[in-house]
Amino acid sequence: MIFRLAILLFSVYAVSACAANNSTLVAAENVKWGYLNPLRGDKSPAAANLWGDRSNNVATGMLVKFKKGFSSPPHIHNISYRGVVIEGLMHNDDPKAEKLWLPATSYWTQTAGENHITAANGESNLIYLEIDSGPYLVKPASQQFDNGERPVNIHASNIVWLDHTESSLISGTKVQIAHLWQKSENATIQGYLIKLAAGAKVQLTTQATEFRSVVIQSNINYSSLDQPKTTELAPGSYFSSQGNASHILASRNQSVIYIRTDGLFSIE
Repeated sequence: MIFRLAILLFSVYAVSACAANNSTLVAAENVKWGYLNPLRGDKSPAAANLWGDRSNNVATGMLVKFKKGFSSPPHIHNISYRGVVIEGLMHNDDPKAEKLWLPATSYWTQTAGENHITAANGESNLIYLEIDSGPYLVKPASQQFDNGERPVNIHASNIVWLDHTESSLISGTKVQIAHLWQKSENATIQGYLIKLAAGAKVQLTTQATEFRSVVIQSNINYSSLDQPKTTELAPGSYFSSQGNASHILASRNQSVIYIRTDGLFSIE
C-alpha cells in the first residue's frame, strides 16, 4: 500500500513538473538588436524580436527604440500592428494630424495600408510592437489602401482600469486590469494590461496554450516553478508559458505588464 502511494505521489509530481517546465524568460538587457527597416540603416529605429520573427509570416512581438526627434516619412505597412509605449513620448497618426504625444503605458493600433507617420520626442523612446502575421514591411505612401480597419490611439490617462470587484480575473486590492483588444476572427486571443501596486506580490496562474507577457513599467521580480531563482526584470523584458504554469511577480514600485493570451488566467 505504501509502495503504491509512493508511486502515485511520484507520478503526480512528475506530471506537475513536466507541465510547469514550459516557460521562457528574456531579460531586456539580453535582447539582440537590429534595424526595424534595414534599408534605411542607422536612420531606422532599432528593433529586437522578443518572440516570433518579424521577417517571416508568423505572429511576432518586438521591441523598437527611437531616438529623440525621430520622425518617419509618410509610409504604410503591409500588415496591422499594435503598439504599447514603454518609455518616452510617441506619436502615430495621419501625416497632417496634430501631434498627440503618448507617454508610457499608452496604446495604439496601426492598420495595414493606411498612410501615417511615427515620431518620438522623449530623451529615450521604447515601445513594444506586436503583429499577428508577417512579414513586417515598410512601403511607400503611394501604395496606400483601405483594409476596412480603423486605427486607435489611447493615451495612458484614458485607459480604463478595473479592480477585483469588476473583473473575475484578478483578486485582492493591489491588482488592476485593462482589456485592450480582442481578435474578431478568434475571440480567444486577447490583450490586457495588468497594474501592480507598490509592494504587491502575486501569483499569475494560466493553462493557456499561448501566454506571453512583457514588462511595460517599472522593474518586477520574477520566478516560477522551472525558473525558481528570482530575476529582476526591467521594462522590455519578456516571459511566456505554454499549458499549466504559475508565474510569481513582485513589485517594489507601481508596475505594469502587458499580456497576450489565448486562454483564461487568474491573478491572486
